[in-house]
Amino acid sequence: MKAIVVTDEAAGTAGMMLVERPEPDAAGNDVVVQVHASGFTPGELTWPGTWTDRLGRDRTPSIPGHEVAGVVSALGYGTRGLSVGQRVFGLADWTRDGTLAEYVAVEARNLAPLPGDVDFTVGASLPISGLTAWQGLFVHGRFQVGQSVLVHGAAGGVGSMVTQLARGAGAYVIGTGRAADRQTALDFGAREFVDLDNDALEDVGGVGLVFDVIGGDVGRRSAGLVRAGGMLVSIAGPPEARPAGGLAVDFVVEADRAQLSEVVRRVRDGRLRTNIGNVATFDDAVAAFNPTERIKGKTIIRVRP
Repeated sequence: MKAIVVTDEAAGTAGMMLVERPEPDAAGNDVVVQVHASGFTPGELTWPGTWTDRLGRDRTPSIPGHEVAGVVSALGYGTRGLSVGQRVFGLADWTRDGTLAEYVAVEARNLAPLPGDVDFTVGASLPISGLTAWQGLFVHGRFQVGQSVLVHGAAGGVGSMVTQLARGAGAYVIGTGRAADRQTALDFGAREFVDLDNDALEDVGGVGLVFDVIGGDVGRRSAGLVRAGGMLVSIAGPPEARPAGGLAVDFVVEADRAQLSEVVRRVRDGRLRTNIGNVATFDDAVAAFNPTERIKGKTIIRVRP
């Protein structure tokens, strides 16, 4: 099969290569998915699991990519809940070869059915951003109806999902980002926008929940915006400051079939829009991950026509 591999963390996306690799086999409780579309997060190249297996052993050259949409082509021993020929989407395992390939082996529990009226490119754009937003708001953030929510990076892949889910659940959403992101954040449902380069973040006042995708100085300053009993939720590492009278939590997204189904249900009924900036063919994938200008939104690779 064709696959994209990386061999050198220092080279980044410039070190990607399109090569031939053996097709994977389905281990117990696995399925093999014929990949139709794949998502990729550049930050993967800094994650230990991209370079080593679960025991810490080197596994380069690695196939990156963790978001997948495709069709089940084989079942491993004992696999239940899915069938050959079924459309699926979800998250590939962190420490195994990923989804930038024509086939990928995935634990069946990491996948959910993809309805026939949802395009594969849309399905591949949902798992990381959709699950991260869902878990940050409703699982770790303990969101309550009527809360005000400050979403950093509200025009980005994760931030736009957080903005829409929070607004749909009854939140008053304040988005942040660069000046050029203002209209995008408002279009996704933010009621206000803070330009982090020119506006005073501290003028926001007390909010019930801060969803931080940036960290660093922005994360430290955000702790002071959380009112008593509120939450600071971070996916940028452990918060460097904690809210006075509130709680702070950081987390790593996990695959969850029920939550994937909730996310795609909202896509189908129009309550949730994906943030896709570019769709490229498999042959053009390496160039797509090394753009000459900034691409707003997620890049999705259409592995099969």
